[in-house]
Amino acid sequence: MTSPYFMHSRSAVTRSGSRTAGCRPKASLGSKLTCKRRNVDPVSSAAVKVEVEEARISEQRPSSASLSAGGCHELLRQDTVQPKTETDALPLSSHSRRRRQLKVEYDRDEGVSQVKTEHWEPPDWTKQLGFIREMRSGRDAPVDNMGAEKCYDTEAPAHVRRFQVLVSLMLSSQTKDQVTAAAMQKLRSHGCTVENILSTDDETLGKLIYPVGFWRTKVKYLKLTSAMLQKEFGGDIPNSVEGLVRLPGVGPKMAHLAMDIAWDQVSGIGVDTHVHRISNRLGWLKKPTKNPEETRKALEEWLPRELWSEINWLLVGFGQQVCLPVNPLCSVCLNQHSCPSAHKHSPTKRPKARSPRSPSPSSFQTKSEPGQESAVKDERTKKESLITPVSPSMQRRRLKTKVNH
Repeated sequence: MTSPYFMHSRSAVTRSGSRTAGCRPKASLGSKLTCKRRNVDPVSSAAVKVEVEEARISEQRPSSASLSAGGCHELLRQDTVQPKTETDALPLSSHSRRRRQLKVEYDRDEGVSQVKTEHWEPPDWTKQLGFIREMRSGRDAPVDNMGAEKCYDTEAPAHVRRFQVLVSLMLSSQTKDQVTAAAMQKLRSHGCTVENILSTDDETLGKLIYPVGFWRTKVKYLKLTSAMLQKEFGGDIPNSVEGLVRLPGVGPKMAHLAMDIAWDQVSGIGVDTHVHRISNRLGWLKKPTKNPEETRKALEEWLPRELWSEINWLLVGFGQQVCLPVNPLCSVCLNQHSCPSAHKHSPTKRPKARSPRSPSPSSFQTKSEPGQESAVKDERTKKESLITPVSPSMQRRRLKTKVNH
């Protein structure tokens, strides 16, 4: 063969960048393929192609007995004229040997809308909160003097104090703070511990907490909770919201308040009926909520965490003194110009028409003094006589009753 392709040696660039000598043209087929595998980088695509080609040649190679000189030259020619790859044709440089970074693209779901990460907060809420702090600066609301923070024995052991905080929160449901404080005073005199609650019969315990709302049900809850605390927590209350809500009669509001007061840990906002009502009136929610638990989740989405502990007692006292459930005192509220519910009286609940509890028309009349009661009755009888005919016997009976009076 006098082809210049076989006369000149080829060189390849190693991973370190140096060039090595290639195969000689008169080398055997095996040494040529071995040399080609040595010179070509194993990472490149040319090495993979050589291995595939070697396997194909080994399958098509005739036996050594029938292989002639012309056949050898023909095989060499077939092997030599293989199409060159880009790696064989162009010299490799250090830049071209670097691995290319693949750009990963994901298919977009056209049906799924992109989630917005905009932080929503109500307008003027900081100004409104400042006015509420100013109106609550006196700290003279019932919650300030008779709330759960004031109902436990400060001289009792730590686990007993925490248990008394939990008991006061359980009793405060659907009950005014004054009634809860009085019941806790009687319980503390009796001995408000897990052991004493379990040893007290239901009748005695009911008399101690009466007249709190749903006192019979709360007697059962106190017994079941005390037994569970003694069995699973060694007489102490759980130190997590998950453990507290497992107790009978304890909901999310009580759990978050117990974590704040008893364990000094802010786990969430304690939302009761006052916080629920005022948050909706002030427009502090994206949309109106139906219950305190929905209000808690909506508030925690935007209210800074450092205010979670303060917001409960602020709004509870504000709801006890100014933002009343019925007929709120909007005229003395500092937020009357920014509150969307200002000067809107809450509607009074009345029974439906044709109901057995429907009040008679006389019940809506104003109360009269004792001397005017007879005059009101006479007017009523005159109106009734004009509407319905009265028999003579009925007239005589009415005359007798007037004379007797």
